[in-house]
Amino acid sequence: MYVMICTRPDIAHEVGVVSRFLSNPEKCLCFGNEDPMLVGYIDADMDGDVDSRKSTSGYLTTFARGVVSWQSNLQRCVALSTTEAEYIVVSKADKEVKYMKNLLHELGHVQERYVLHCGNQSAIHLAKNPTFHSQTKHIGYRYHWIRNALEDEELQLEKAHTDDN
Repeated sequence: MYVMICTRPDIAHEVGVVSRFLSNPEKCLCFGNEDPMLVGYIDADMDGDVDSRKSTSGYLTTFARGVVSWQSNLQRCVALSTTEAEYIVVSKADKEVKYMKNLLHELGHVQERYVLHCGNQSAIHLAKNPTFHSQTKHIGYRYHWIRNALEDEELQLEKAHTDDN
């Protein structure tokens, strides 16, 4: 657990699955010394939990190329497609990045736009294209608010190549 929290966010999913029954985990933040930009990365699997058929969501937020927040957990609902699973985590990650952006703004660092990297082209298209889609009408309105962030040009949603994700 210590290795994952302090130095290895890439193993967060595996450690998270193993440690679902732990209490009071310790946390540590490591900051880089690169350009002070807030960037988010997201990923999700499709029905990764064989018992509940729920997808696992994960996001990671960096500032100055140092990891400042991350999360990996089961989604609350069962996603019916990989697009929906990724769309749900885009919404969750955007909330976290907006929080971090506001915190940095209070500390004197102003960043007008932030970037989220998503590995699913269909989820990006769904977020950028607010027209009615018969195959996605079941997706809750609580996830569609991501479209407002794109419309206000506060968020830039980009494709992350599978090898880079």
